Amino acid sequence: MSNLTVIQTSPDPEQQVPGQRARPSIADRIGGIGQNRLSALLLVLATLVAIVWANVAQDSYSSFWETHLTLGVGNDLELDFTLHALVNDALMAIFFFTVGLEVRREFAIGELTSWSRAVVPVVTAIAGLAVPAALYVLLTSGTDYSGAWGIVISTDTAFLVGALALIGPRASGRLRVFLLALAVVDDVGALSIIALVYTEDFNPLPLVIAAVGLLGVYLTRYLNSGRGPVYATLAIIVWLAFLASGVHPTLAGVAIALLVPVYRPTRRDVDHALDLARTFRQSPNSEYARAAANSLRESISINERLQSAYSPYVAFVILPLFALANAGVLLDAEILAAAARSPITWGIVVGLVAGKFVGIFGASAFMKTFRLGDFGAGLTLDRIAGGAALCGIGFTISLFIVELAIDDPAVQNEARVGVLSGSVLAFVIATVIFRVSDRIRPPGESARRLARPIDPERDHIFGALDAPFTIVEYGDFQCGFCLKASGSIQEVHRELGDRLRYVWRHAPLTRYHPNALAAAEASEAAARQGKFFEFERSLFADQEHQLPVDIIRRAEELGLDVEQFEADLTSPEVTARVQDDMLDAEAMDITAVPTLFVNGRLHVGPYDAQSLIRELMETAPSADARRSEG
Repeated sequence: MSNLTVIQTSPDPEQQVPGQRARPSIADRIGGIGQNRLSALLLVLATLVAIVWANVAQDSYSSFWETHLTLGVGNDLELDFTLHALVNDALMAIFFFTVGLEVRREFAIGELTSWSRAVVPVVTAIAGLAVPAALYVLLTSGTDYSGAWGIVISTDTAFLVGALALIGPRASGRLRVFLLALAVVDDVGALSIIALVYTEDFNPLPLVIAAVGLLGVYLTRYLNSGRGPVYATLAIIVWLAFLASGVHPTLAGVAIALLVPVYRPTRRDVDHALDLARTFRQSPNSEYARAAANSLRESISINERLQSAYSPYVAFVILPLFALANAGVLLDAEILAAAARSPITWGIVVGLVAGKFVGIFGASAFMKTFRLGDFGAGLTLDRIAGGAALCGIGFTISLFIVELAIDDPAVQNEARVGVLSGSVLAFVIATVIFRVSDRIRPPGESARRLARPIDPERDHIFGALDAPFTIVEYGDFQCGFCLKASGSIQEVHRELGDRLRYVWRHAPLTRYHPNALAAAEASEAAARQGKFFEFERSLFADQEHQLPVDIIRRAEELGLDVEQFEADLTSPEVTARVQDDMLDAEAMDITAVPTLFVNGRLHVGPYDAQSLIRELMETAPSADARRSEG
């Protein structure tokens, strides 16, 4: 099956020509974006409805959101909220709770676990917080509202991800990961500023109650059952304590989320769940059903279960309601004229559009120029420029801080005009940058050359490091054609000996091979004990058996420290290592495996040993070029 014509015409995804876009790319499968698109569109729709409602029936809009809702027991214990406050203080606490869960996850098992990986989004996010604030203060100095600089500091993560899905460039996986990590740091900064700068009438005593409640939240993880009701009860107590203290109660959601445990499922947990499922299949009854369901649920961390449970409500209910309650800015000629003359409006527009772009793109360009931090293949300056412009969409938290930082309704209107105008302008600029970026990149060029140079400190290399010939394979341990390519490359090595170095990189087709990702991570866990290629050969030798129990058995057969191996399987470093390769593959438009690069160039055609040797000889770099590459 090595003939190119056969590969092109076969419907099997493993046999298609690399670079074809007949199905979603690897990075598309890393993170689905359908919900993000719909969430962003609902936010836009809710914003438009709020603006139309406020301008067509201003009295109706104001009176509706000022409707009072009283909750309580007797006359001594009651809470009185307007609908507007209920949305901003209570429902938005759930939004900030999900933000906190994402922050907790990223710092525990995500992109921000390692400083070497996190330094780029952390530094650029800090610059993206500081520069907009400085520009706003500069433009509004001498006014009563120069202290409202918090309006321009935050990027709206929901709009950012949704807009990237709508207008983002080809091969946007690496950019999406970068922007999400940046947005997490941005959220941490914004939430800290809300707590430190925009808290009034502070009363420390209720925070003692909140601290006790938060301790209870932390200890709840040790309960064997019934954790859900305990979490809910403690969350309400902590929220009420924050409300009584004067600290904005939405921050209670963040505090609680940071204490919710997060971890990756262990192989033993998965095996246990599978065993219970098999028992239920053999003897179907309610007891076995509950045991299997509970075991499967408990194998996933509470953090991720809560994110899955709440994210649809946040995306489709809470954020649109927030936009409906807060985006109702009056847009008559007098107000627009006042906004056009207002330093507040211009400070916000310039802060969001120019400040975010200059801060994020400037910091990125500086770090890339001086090689500070790891940007990864595909994260080029033109991509970063579009992402930096997109970060100027400061909708949700910007409108939220308008309410906290400005007390004059007229100035609030001017500020809202600035937020909406700046966000729209940022979206338009980002769209133009992305379209120009895609246009100046010849289609398929990224697929013709190896995007990331070989790194002996990082890559899995078989053969001499300074060998004159190189084959890099992006492959999948469950792919039958990768097995054939592996056999061909072994023949090439027998022929060329130490003159060949072979490099393996991961590109698991998870849509077609459900165990391929787990196998890739297992090989990385084995690599941490110096046995990557031994584990690779073991995986290829038995492609039909790659379940968790088979993975552990292979580790035992190879003499690995199984306890350490299992710990490494759940480590963020292993996960990040595989995802890095997958994002590199996406950046090069690789959607089929095996994809081979011979001496740094994409191999097109048969991959039998003689064809590979012929191409190696024809494309061999000069000795000087090899020394430069090394």
